[in-house]
Amino acid sequence: MIGDRTSMIGRRVIGLWAVLALLIVPAVAQDAGAPGAGQPTEYMVAMRDGVKLATDVYLPPGPGPWPAILQRTPYNKNGGRRAAQRYNDAGYAFAIQDQRGKFRSEGVFTPHENELRDGYDAVEWAAAQPWCNGKVGMSGGSALGIAANLAAAADPPHLVCVHVNVAPQSLFYEGRFVGGIFKEADTGNWMRRNGVPEEEIAAYRKRVVLDERWADTDLIFHRHNIDVPIYNAGGWYDLFVMGNVSNFQYLQTWGREGARGRQKLMMGPIGHGPLSGDIEYPQSRLERDDELRFFDYWLKGVDTGIYRDPPVKYYMMAAARKGDPSPKNGWRSAETWPPNGVKTVRYYLRQGRGLSAEPPPKPTSSTTYTFDPAIPSPTVGGLNLTLERGPMDQREIGERPDYLRFQTDPLRRDLVLAGKVDLELWASSDAPDTDFIVKLVDVYPDGYEALILDTGLRARYRHGRRTEDVRLLTPGQPELLKIDLWHTAITIETGHRLAVHVTSGNSPRYEVNPNTGDPVGEEKSAPRAARNTIYHDAARPSAVLLPVLEE
Repeated sequence: MIGDRTSMIGRRVIGLWAVLALLIVPAVAQDAGAPGAGQPTEYMVAMRDGVKLATDVYLPPGPGPWPAILQRTPYNKNGGRRAAQRYNDAGYAFAIQDQRGKFRSEGVFTPHENELRDGYDAVEWAAAQPWCNGKVGMSGGSALGIAANLAAAADPPHLVCVHVNVAPQSLFYEGRFVGGIFKEADTGNWMRRNGVPEEEIAAYRKRVVLDERWADTDLIFHRHNIDVPIYNAGGWYDLFVMGNVSNFQYLQTWGREGARGRQKLMMGPIGHGPLSGDIEYPQSRLERDDELRFFDYWLKGVDTGIYRDPPVKYYMMAAARKGDPSPKNGWRSAETWPPNGVKTVRYYLRQGRGLSAEPPPKPTSSTTYTFDPAIPSPTVGGLNLTLERGPMDQREIGERPDYLRFQTDPLRRDLVLAGKVDLELWASSDAPDTDFIVKLVDVYPDGYEALILDTGLRARYRHGRRTEDVRLLTPGQPELLKIDLWHTAITIETGHRLAVHVTSGNSPRYEVNPNTGDPVGEEKSAPRAARNTIYHDAARPSAVLLPVLEE
């Protein structure tokens, strides 16, 4: 039968703690109404350490048993009724669980650090219940998607497949920090909203160098254990765009037998919430039907045709001012990501704030600016969670001496991008440490600067984020900094300009670097201004590496 993994289950070994968990069906904690009548039954489900997690179960009408869909949430399981109705109508039992330390669950909430163990235990508990036929899928977006990915990385025997919306490959590398820069607004504010004390937030801010806790709990160090199909759905303006794409790429090519070649990816022109600014993409919604087609295939053995579709669906963005979208916007499909036909093309930063496919000819050429941490460049859109997001107009930032705009002449033909964008930035500073913030921008003929991608790099982490990699700058010494700008799919149309913006602050999105070189979170020196230099000459050719799709 399609999607039947029962023959694999017998070949896996379950520890004694898991066997005991399967033998004990937790008592009903409250009589919330008869299952199948639109009311959940709440169970207190014991984890391997005895901590009980509150879990609501919604059942479809009929005798059962059914395949089950499981979600694990920090946002209150009581909000699961709409999802339950959708899954019940499709013939699935639905279980939604408050994560450890949240709402009606016991224990202490440490964001995303118990999801490997608790996810495993929750899957195996659900599979053993009389209303479940032994097949479990997981679903969810954002924090729920993180929980689903980590449960899959624990490799529970009865987990068959997972559908994930907008979730990272690594909280360490992209979720809480970008290029080693703490995401002040999104990470700090998300923790505050979820009850994490300020002293713990301060401690997280200091955990920018790889430690044992990260290695024990972060997905990127465990995803090699994933052995199931995963459907990743995400957005080009989402803060977790890197994760959806990279998890698909890794598992599709290098995953275990149950994962390799069975992954799906769908990327649309969406953010982690509604987009801000004057850009609006037509037909931008992700196809929700794909989720049930995916679950029906793997959990029910129904040939829904989903695996006759190409593995990748992606939205090619183009000019899209509100009320006047280009016909070049729209959905495409591909056999892989990036699509076949993509080649890397360098566009070089040039003297006079130019950007060109021609390498710089001059033997010496540079631009210097002063970055004062007391007045950093403000955040205007981007890949945000708690702030306004998406392709907002960077002209709002204004003309600042510490904000450099490099741009092409108006394009004579379309420049079609599909894949990962990188920047090779030759730079120096008179400070021992500073940040470099980089943006990729589509400049419309009327001057609107539509933000596409924005990331950054803290200079001390230019060689990596292990303890042995951390190295302060030698003041005044030029170095090549490689900055990952993540993935996109966009057509920069004829008459538009492509731009690269470089600065050293993006507040409140990112923590502001005091430029002192003091240990992160233990600053003892007063913040200082940094004179930062960007080089764009023949010997030090700063360039953006573009994934150009030849059409």
